[in-house]
This record gives sequence, C-alpha cells and structure tokens, in this order.
Amino acid sequence: MTHASPPADSGAPRRFPVVVVGAGPAGLTVGNILRAASVDCLVLEAETREFIEQRPRAGVIEEWAVRGLEKRGLARNLLDRAELHSACEFRFGGERYRFPYGELTSSHHFVYPQPLLVTDLVREYADVRGGEIRFGVRDVELHDVDSDRPSVSYTCFETGERRVVHCDFVAGCDGARGATRASLPVERVRIARHDYGVGWLALLAEAPPSADCVLFGCHPRGFAGQMPRSRDVTRYYLQCPPGDDPDDWPEERVWSELRQRLGATGVPPLTEGRLIEKRVLDMHDYVVEPMVHGRLHLAGDAAHLVAPIAAKGMNLALHDAFLLGDALVARLTTDDDSGLAGYEQACLRRVWDYQEFSQWLSEVFHGTAAGDPFRAGTALARLRRLFTSPAAAAAFAEQYLGTAARH
Repeated sequence: MTHASPPADSGAPRRFPVVVVGAGPAGLTVGNILRAASVDCLVLEAETREFIEQRPRAGVIEEWAVRGLEKRGLARNLLDRAELHSACEFRFGGERYRFPYGELTSSHHFVYPQPLLVTDLVREYADVRGGEIRFGVRDVELHDVDSDRPSVSYTCFETGERRVVHCDFVAGCDGARGATRASLPVERVRIARHDYGVGWLALLAEAPPSADCVLFGCHPRGFAGQMPRSRDVTRYYLQCPPGDDPDDWPEERVWSELRQRLGATGVPPLTEGRLIEKRVLDMHDYVVEPMVHGRLHLAGDAAHLVAPIAAKGMNLALHDAFLLGDALVARLTTDDDSGLAGYEQACLRRVWDYQEFSQWLSEVFHGTAAGDPFRAGTALARLRRLFTSPAAAAAFAEQYLGTAARH
C-alpha cells in the first residue's frame, strides 16, 4: 500500500534521482545504466550480498540480451566464460531428434548461471561505478509515488533505524512479493494469471551434463528436462503433481525417472551425481497491469512471471531493464520523457509474445502425459511438425531465441 507521507521519526532524509528496489538482474542493470550516465541512484535489497551472489536461478540468456549487456559494458565476464548453445534435442517415442536452431537463424543461446551474472552486475555497480547499495533492508515502503515528490522508507539492517530517501523515480525490481508491486492501487491493478496444473521438480546435480545441449523429454510418464549449467553442475526438471513434496523424491527415484523420461535409442546413460537442490515449482504465469503508476515503474518479476518452461524469465527482466534504464537516463539528463511514456507498452509486447510461446511449448512438453488421448495426439503432431516442416522449424527457432524483428 502506498503511504501518504513518510513516518515522522525517520531521521534526516536523503535524496537520489532514482531509488531502485531489488538487486536482481533487472535492478542491477537499471542501476548500472544510470551510473554509466553519471546519474546517482540507490539500490535497496532485502537479502545480503553473499545471498544474491549464490542464489540459484536461471541460466539461459538470449543473444539479443547479451548484446544489450555488452553494449552497456556489462558482459565482459559473460562473454569470456559462458557456454554457447546452438541446438537442443527433443526425445519422444523412444527416439532422439536434434533441433539445430543455430543453423536456421545464425543465433545461439548463452548459458551463464544467474548467480554469476548478478555477481558481475553488483561488482560493476558498487565497486567499479560507485553506485550506492544497501543490503539487508527491511520494511520497505513507498510514499507519494503518484506525485512529483516520491520517497522510499526502510529499516536499516546495521542500526535498526528507519530511514527515508526522497527521489524523482522509483524502479520496482523486487519481485512478485515485494513492496513496489504492493504499492499499486488495488482498484487499478489487473493481474492476468494462467496456471498450467503441473509442477516441476527442480534439481541441481553435481554432475556434468549428459549431452552437449538442452534436452526435452516428452514422455507418457511426464516431462523431463536437462539444462547444462557448467562443466560440473547440471539442472534437471521432472514433471510432478503441483504441490508435491520434494522429500517424496529420493535420489534413487529421481534418477530412475530421469533415465526413463530422457531415454532414447542410441543415447549414452545419464551421468549421475549428488543432488544439491531439490524443490517443486508450480507452473504458472502472470502479467500485472499497469506496470507504471505515477513515478513508479515496475520491471522483471514485479511486473510479470513466465514459468521456466521456455527459459524466458531472466531475458524479460533484462529487456525491461534496458528500456527503463535508458528511459530514465533520457528523462533525467535531457528531459526527454518519450521513453518513459512508451515503457509499459514496449515491455508488454514482448511479455505477451513470450507468454504465448510458453503456453504453446507447455502443451508440447506436458500433452503426452495428460492422460487425454486427444492432447497426447496433438502434442506429438506438434513435435513431428518441427522436424518435417521448414516453416514450422523456422517459427519455433524465432520464438525460442526471441529474434523477432518486432514484438
């Protein structure tokens, strides 16, 4: 909820042109863009620096997003260390089908785990570009964002004191449960949500990937996926009932299901290893409108969530951040507000395109295990079409890589 004014006992207020709430990929990218233009800003983050630099998250970054980071001087380590992927492999009907999207598009994916990207971004922002950041903050509240004198208050981790920061704009990059989205007027908010009715058991294994690319297993027992993260760590997914208990999935059961669902003629056995993460994700999407309220602009998961079905979440967060960072710089340095005026519409075009693709791909992944012969038959038809129709293959590659000229 937006409070009318900051608390009276908040101490001497400070002022920054922009307060960024949330130090994930979106917030840190916005902060870095501002600092590169010599615009002062303050980043507020509820967790510690050590936590955000180690938190396991996504790892697939589309080429356009990497080029956007590179353009802004934020991709040095990524370009040196990331793995390049130019193909994926579908396994269904006991066979393997390699999809060489790099040959079709001359584009590829970068595999660079989000903790490494966040580490790079926070170091560049705080240590190189001199940006101010506060970790471990509590009870963040926004005030007067519908006026031209907004402010943000928070409790300092070190002292327990309540502090107030005045600003011109607030960038809300603190996720679905953060203070910024909660500050939108309830009567104006519209949340479009889609539940897939399935869960994914998300796993991290201390084991090298069992293939040189992403694997998609479409099996009557349920979907399975392999997403390489590094030479020694691999992300796996197993379809399961939503709300399932990870403790019901001991390692023996996990590897047995992975072997069955990713099995195909002529493939080597999976390389197994100790599971270092095990959690159940209920597959759902949402889009929040409006993304803008007065001087508050939402970005990333604060504004939209796309299930990890198509590996789009971090890419959408970066897209928002590029648009918002550049628009704030233009407004604060040249008084050009055209970027901010068009921000929400430009974001939502790509958001809805990616949501539609995720929904389409979900039916490919989960249809064969739906227990419905019709859904199973249409899912297999979609899969076969990818490998028999050049037009279908080109359309899939464009959506998978996010390379459409305009969304």
